[in-house]
Amino acid sequence: MRSSRPSKRLSRLGSNSGPGVAYHRTQSVRTVLNEGEDDEIECIGYKRSVLRVVLCYIGMIWTAGILWLIFYWRADWKLKCMAYQVCLSEATWVLIKDGYTQNHVSKVQRLTIDKDSGLTREDIKLMLRKDVLVNSHEFRFFRYQKLKYIWNPTDGVFSKLRALDDGVKSYEFFQQLQGLSEDEQRKRRFLYGENVINIRVRSYFVLLIQEVLNPFYVFQLFSVLLWFSDEYYYYASCIVIMSAGSIFISLVTTRKQSVMLRDMVASSHMVQISRSGEEFMVDEKKLVPGDVLVIPPNGCPMTCDAVLLTGNCIVNESMLTGESVPITKTPLPNNEQEANVIYSPEEHKRHTLYCGTQVIQTRYYGSELVKAVVVRTGFSTAKGTLVRAILYPKPMDIKLYRDALKFISVMFGIAAIGFIYTIIVLALQDATAREIVLKALDIITIAVPPALPAALTIGIVYAQNRLKRKSIYCISPSRINLCGTLDVVCFDKTGTLTEDGLDLMGVVPAENARFSKMVTNIQQLPFDNLLVAMTTCHSLTRIQGELNGDPLDVKMFDATNWTLEEPTETESSNFDMLMPTIVKPPGTVQNYNETVPNSDFKQVGTEVGIVRQFPFSSSLQRMSVITRTLGEDHMAVYSKGAPEKILSLCSTKSIPEDFHKMLVGYTKQGFRVLAIAWKPLDPSLQWHKALKVPRDDVENDLQLLGLLVMQNKLKPETTPVIKELIAAQIRIVMVTGDNMLTAVNVARKCGILQPHDRVIMVEALPPDGIKVENITWTYAETDIPPESPSQETSLNAIIVQMEANHKTNYHFAMGGKSFAAIRDHYPYLMPRFAVSGTVFARMSPNQKAQLVESLQELEYSVGMCGDGANDTGALKTAHAGISLSEAEASVASPFTSKIPNITCVPEVIREGRAALVTSFSMFKYMALYSVIQFVSVMILYSIQSNLGDFMFMYIDLCIITVVAIFMGRSEAYAKIVTRKPLSQLMTTPILASLILQITVQALVQTTAFFVLKLQSWFEPLVPNEEDYYANIKCYETTTIFLVSCFQYLIVAVAFSTGKPYTKPIYRNYLYSGALVVLTIFTTIVVLVPWDKLENLLELRSYPVYAFRGVIIGIAVGNLVISLLIEFGVVPRYWLKYILECMWCRETKPSRKFNAVEIEMENDPEWPPLEGASYPTVEHPAEAGEDNGNSSKELLSNQETQTGVNEKGDGVSSTQF
Repeated sequence: MRSSRPSKRLSRLGSNSGPGVAYHRTQSVRTVLNEGEDDEIECIGYKRSVLRVVLCYIGMIWTAGILWLIFYWRADWKLKCMAYQVCLSEATWVLIKDGYTQNHVSKVQRLTIDKDSGLTREDIKLMLRKDVLVNSHEFRFFRYQKLKYIWNPTDGVFSKLRALDDGVKSYEFFQQLQGLSEDEQRKRRFLYGENVINIRVRSYFVLLIQEVLNPFYVFQLFSVLLWFSDEYYYYASCIVIMSAGSIFISLVTTRKQSVMLRDMVASSHMVQISRSGEEFMVDEKKLVPGDVLVIPPNGCPMTCDAVLLTGNCIVNESMLTGESVPITKTPLPNNEQEANVIYSPEEHKRHTLYCGTQVIQTRYYGSELVKAVVVRTGFSTAKGTLVRAILYPKPMDIKLYRDALKFISVMFGIAAIGFIYTIIVLALQDATAREIVLKALDIITIAVPPALPAALTIGIVYAQNRLKRKSIYCISPSRINLCGTLDVVCFDKTGTLTEDGLDLMGVVPAENARFSKMVTNIQQLPFDNLLVAMTTCHSLTRIQGELNGDPLDVKMFDATNWTLEEPTETESSNFDMLMPTIVKPPGTVQNYNETVPNSDFKQVGTEVGIVRQFPFSSSLQRMSVITRTLGEDHMAVYSKGAPEKILSLCSTKSIPEDFHKMLVGYTKQGFRVLAIAWKPLDPSLQWHKALKVPRDDVENDLQLLGLLVMQNKLKPETTPVIKELIAAQIRIVMVTGDNMLTAVNVARKCGILQPHDRVIMVEALPPDGIKVENITWTYAETDIPPESPSQETSLNAIIVQMEANHKTNYHFAMGGKSFAAIRDHYPYLMPRFAVSGTVFARMSPNQKAQLVESLQELEYSVGMCGDGANDTGALKTAHAGISLSEAEASVASPFTSKIPNITCVPEVIREGRAALVTSFSMFKYMALYSVIQFVSVMILYSIQSNLGDFMFMYIDLCIITVVAIFMGRSEAYAKIVTRKPLSQLMTTPILASLILQITVQALVQTTAFFVLKLQSWFEPLVPNEEDYYANIKCYETTTIFLVSCFQYLIVAVAFSTGKPYTKPIYRNYLYSGALVVLTIFTTIVVLVPWDKLENLLELRSYPVYAFRGVIIGIAVGNLVISLLIEFGVVPRYWLKYILECMWCRETKPSRKFNAVEIEMENDPEWPPLEGASYPTVEHPAEAGEDNGNSSKELLSNQETQTGVNEKGDGVSSTQF
């Protein structure tokens, strides 16, 4: 799929450099590779400096390995420190920047062309169609995501190593039918490598090293060593045991996933190839581009991508497309007209056999073998691309994690203050240097919560398991949180909202440019061209006796009650040549001269052979067949497809005047309509010429035979789900490849469009030179005047009368052509259509992805639900892509549902919201945990005391760990409410909650400390200068410890949100039970003087029992205030208003799509009246100057004012 837009950084790079190769030659330090494609990257050349390398290694030694760790985490920093930028022609390393602002480093390698390779300069030039040798005996390349990029000294740029899928003309393949010699194979294998898809499974030792060097565990290791040095042996030992268990589980899980992926893609087969006219069996690993495969009659698994040259293949492509319907692959056209057409695996997919698919059986003519030429091998194949999508998934910029890192940096700042404070306090107390260092460093481990990143994922893990129990599988757990923020969900139609299969309602025959009444019983049709078209114009085949093919074709053929045979050579001898398929009516008529009454069709013979198929093409929107009826002296062509396409191929004399009225009548009722046409071919067209004739030569001047009317029923689950989403104010968009009118009707039936909503059909064409805006608007439900059959525009218009107030409840609907025209020629209108567009019909797979990207650029959080391969691009692009297919192609989608209906969408949203609010709650809890403990230690440091070993253990292991594990178990609330949860941490409610709670907890501890000092029996600590740890058992430490224990439990309760995103806290039985047990135990510790427990925790018993009640009273007061803040103060809008006034913040649209909505609301000319063109100016720029509020200008101003695009508030288009 071609990317619809490069990243902003790469766009700027291209704009400064000028187009194409000229840029590469003038700016040879850096270049853009794969421009305009999904994998577009920027490549910058570097060369190592000996001096810089030496200085860096010295720095690693001086910093005790800290610099080495930083370089390990950031390879791009290492490269920039050790190397300097040079021209790409001199580079030994390259820095690669992808479209998601991530950096990668790769070494430039040199491959020497020696005698062992057998290659010459001419061989390389012939294979690559360009000269890439540098010094006549070597070429330079680097690897990136399993692909090679070769240096081209002529153009001064690296380019992806391609095989026969780039720049090869069709006729060139037929010149290679004899196959490659063994010497040629060896040469190509030297260049392209073996045909393998290797998944590296790392050893446990390597995985262990990688896991231990994770920043989280490095900080944990630093903390543990510090605690051991500070004689916190028990606590440190428990942390070591817990970390070891976590690492062990991670290692086993990671290796298990790697082994599963390796086994999934592993392949070991022997294949038959043709070499110099002879057939040989070789290992699939030995295949190279240019080899000629011989496909056996009973089929075989495809281990490479190959273009079919002779014979037909029935292929199961469910691995790629998710559709189990076998597909017929036909040979690449071999005629003069298409000889010079450049082959493309995407455009010629009907002639391409893809790696990972299964050839079920082959069809061939006479003794001719079925042959295909290998075009791609290894990771370059279709299967290899899927595997690379798994290995290198699209990164998502999760705002929660980004804000969490900001918070950690703030805590580091607080820790630095505490670090300085500790040094000063302990120095004034004449502490030893060792003691000062240990205590100061310990402040860092207390203030900065090392477990925060892990804690944020706990809710996600629970949500993932709950989804799995509902047969919804997630391969990208970080996307679960994004599901909780969805603003819009895009749905495919066929197979997603509606049933996969179609029911045949009937056919409407057309004869003498007039329509007849619909025939619902197909078996009552006379034996004429319409019946023959229905029995032959399909791609059905028999596999093990069962009829297989497109469900629509199966329904159509079954309705005729004819039989389909794939005969032997003897059975088809009546046709002179072998026919791939023969169709017969029930009880073959032997009197070939009999004429059917009331029919102009002379029944020469009832057996019809299908000579050739022109497969269905989504770009052409039709399929055709060439047939020959037994006993006739000529062949005929039959075509079936989208009415507008078939209409454009028909003679105007055969088209009824009421064609459009008839078509609109059926499509408005939600029926799917196909047109059928035919024409007899010249008797001089012989069989061998028919196999080579271009389809354009026969698909013209056809005679319309009638309309095929199919009914596509909604799935019973569709309407309730749509209503639930709309009730939650989640916008619904339909994006389909089907007819516009059918799509609008289905949208109305399922509730996407309400009965009172108006639909505005938009038809956009490129500027024609006379008027700049070539856009027409049609309001629905008005009758459509008859128009010329050759005009497609009338088909894109249905419908509804305008109301007096035309600004309310309107929806735009447009087709794929209009969508492309608007994106290319009227981009200033694209934001408005993206905000108000509801039905997008006749959309190609690439356009579906482009629509998702357009929504993301407006800062929508976008979900996509689809079931077929044509949805893969959109599923990958969306924040939350949900596939209803279980095919391996679904690896492109973060979510896969085994339940083939859209009930999975609200489930994912519910769990996403629950996981998101749980992550926020966990974040706030871990933040308060760090602050509470930080305040405790700061107070105790002031009197030369600290918490004891078992005090830390009780807090961290018994309270914090239990809360962190069980808090995330809160299940999702059953109802999806209108109000969406907050999507980022840096918002007024969360910041207000944190600031107020931190203030309260600090004041409560300070209050308890001073209340203690006011007691008449209080004896202040007299520091023991010789034994610092003897200072732990004192009244001050005991009081601070007991109060803080209650605080950890209080904030846990306060941050347990409950409705409306999760079930109430008491429904989380383990969590609520743990809190009750811990509260009771802590209360017992306070109220019950138990010597053994007090000695274990190093508590000093109070001489007056009443003070124990004071501590309970302080805890209760703390609980009341904390709950009042969370449930009484923070949710109130007046607090947000006051804070915004204090911070002098202006009220402005929170996100870009809100700005567009305001703009449209304030535009008196929007939406345009029927037939109008908006805006009426000579140039789009003038519209912005005149109105002062164009979408582009308004969005630009908003981005400048709020800084949301790059600074964390919004979703940048480059981040997804």
